[in-house]
Amino acid sequence: MNNPLLEEHHLPPFNAIDIKHIKPAIEARIEQVWSVLNTQLAAIDQGEKASWENIVAPFEEASDLLSQSWSPVSHLNGVQNSDELREVYTECIQLLTDFGTAIDQHQPLFKAYESLAMSEGFSALSTAKQKVIQDALRDFRLAGVALAEDKKERYGELQKRLSTLSMTFSNNVLDATQDWFMHFETQDNLQGLPEGALASAEQAAAQKQLTGYVITLDIPSYMAVITYADDRALRKKIYTAYATRATTGEWDNTPLIKEILSLRYELAQLLGFKSYADLSLATKMAESTEQVEGFLRLLAEKSLPVAQKDLQELKDFAASEHSVNDLQAWDVSYYSEKLRQRDYAVSQEELKPYFPAERVMEGMFAVVNKLFGITIERVESVDVYHKDVRFFSIKKDGEIRAYFYFDIYARDKKRGGAWMADCRTRRLREGKIQLPVAYLTCNFTPPVGGKPSLLTHQEVTTLFHEFGHGLHHMLTQMTEAAISGISGVAWDAVELPSQFLENWCWEKDVIPMISGHYKTGEPLPDDLLEKMLAAKNFQSGMQMVRQLEFSLFDFLLHAQYSDANPVDPQDILDSVRKEVAVMEPPAFNKFQNSFSHIFAGGYAAGYYSYKWAEVLSADAFSLFEEQGIFDQKTGESFLNTVLSNGGSKEPMELFKAFRGREPKTDALLRHGGIV
Repeated sequence: MNNPLLEEHHLPPFNAIDIKHIKPAIEARIEQVWSVLNTQLAAIDQGEKASWENIVAPFEEASDLLSQSWSPVSHLNGVQNSDELREVYTECIQLLTDFGTAIDQHQPLFKAYESLAMSEGFSALSTAKQKVIQDALRDFRLAGVALAEDKKERYGELQKRLSTLSMTFSNNVLDATQDWFMHFETQDNLQGLPEGALASAEQAAAQKQLTGYVITLDIPSYMAVITYADDRALRKKIYTAYATRATTGEWDNTPLIKEILSLRYELAQLLGFKSYADLSLATKMAESTEQVEGFLRLLAEKSLPVAQKDLQELKDFAASEHSVNDLQAWDVSYYSEKLRQRDYAVSQEELKPYFPAERVMEGMFAVVNKLFGITIERVESVDVYHKDVRFFSIKKDGEIRAYFYFDIYARDKKRGGAWMADCRTRRLREGKIQLPVAYLTCNFTPPVGGKPSLLTHQEVTTLFHEFGHGLHHMLTQMTEAAISGISGVAWDAVELPSQFLENWCWEKDVIPMISGHYKTGEPLPDDLLEKMLAAKNFQSGMQMVRQLEFSLFDFLLHAQYSDANPVDPQDILDSVRKEVAVMEPPAFNKFQNSFSHIFAGGYAAGYYSYKWAEVLSADAFSLFEEQGIFDQKTGESFLNTVLSNGGSKEPMELFKAFRGREPKTDALLRHGGIV
């Protein structure tokens, strides 16, 4: 390939990846880690004292090479899924799960780390290196290193089965989503849909070699129909399809959920925890299940009256102005948008022409330049996996600090949602700094019919959110992989930088930087800006309790499940809805069957992290409100505390270093219009 950039920074050679080579490559990397470990541990066995240089550093190097081989495969599985890749990916996940379990339970390796932690040389190590060792010892214990052999074996079986179930759950959601579509020869049933949504539906039909229009369950298509389609029967149909994904036939996730819960409980019991929720909290900021439940219920108590008022206003509006006296779940978004237009004379569709994706990206880059003194430039001639993917560098003080891939448009065979993943981690390697590289992925409506991709303001905040995660990964100054960027950061603090960056999407001084009409370049007019800002907290109570519903469901499910009390997820969900929801969805809604965050992602007994971190992010932003939203001193302070330090220190220590005190909930409730 002879690409100097690719070779110098170890970037993935996407177009040279041959599926049949993936498994042998992963096997070779795993073998390499074992070879390095066995050599180092043999030397320690012969009397050499365990040190950073002879155990941690070589292990990190070999592990990082394995990560570099796996990273592009894992990413492609999410963004360019195929039957062939899925098969190999599944086989490799099994290999990696077995490998991870064997490493985590490796007694000689554990003893070497333990010996290093108790040695005189430990105190001479940097705080960051000490944290790497302490975290590793904690993780060894949480992986059952001290268990009897038969229990270790069972732990490995559980992890392997859980990884398979998680992967199958995710595949089922993807397949069920991609399988459903509706075809229309004319626009007759699509009245109300905006011009852009119709153009996308026409493009979707053409891709399926059909005439007319096709709507799907991909988020841009689904949201357009549920929000704008005048045909109530059509809204009900698409709502029903979306709410019942992965509930029947070969893609039914119901039995998977039951098995996942049972195995997670057994795993927690094996490690000496009362519940899987208790096990989950062992690596988080929150200290107990009682604290988490109390936190969520306190927010619910504050938010519920506001949410009830929001819903009553919506019902009254639908009844008085549209003669709809039986408001249903598939009506909420539709009439909410009409109510927003009545009260604020602004709609998401009216805003979209002012937020072309390219302009928003450029503006976002300008915002972070002002905040953190970084510049972002596109890098050409880099091997990418799809024509829509772009590659950028981040510079500070004229020096390249990081790179990232930007993949923001929805397409076939691409997992829904938005996320950041690490491609390369910043670390010291052979005397040089290995620069961090990130994948930033979204699913926005692609350019269609000569018109650029136009974003709703909600999608603008999504873009800022994921870029906040990216900055956390890319602006770290750590040189040890285990605590570099987002690595080693407590899960309930990892959303702090992402939610923090969202705040700038609502600032009067920022909107002109991120907006510009796609035809004229004109910034968002003042009257529209004022209306948008006035509508910021429209139905904020309903939005808050919706998130609290997800959080409480997840946490109570994992806190209450046991062999003696194998709770039914639907029963837990129903009880949570009675407690915090203002509008209960229809009985056929089985949203849990597609709740990939907790059954196929890293948020099991941790979905509360979004709200927990939102307290931190709102309070952090309140300092900018006091000092100025582009105050350089405050921006540098956030960069040098929260962003630079990765997982080298406890999140509360870093937050207090930035804010000067512990976090308060006041700013969150104020920003959300709850108080």
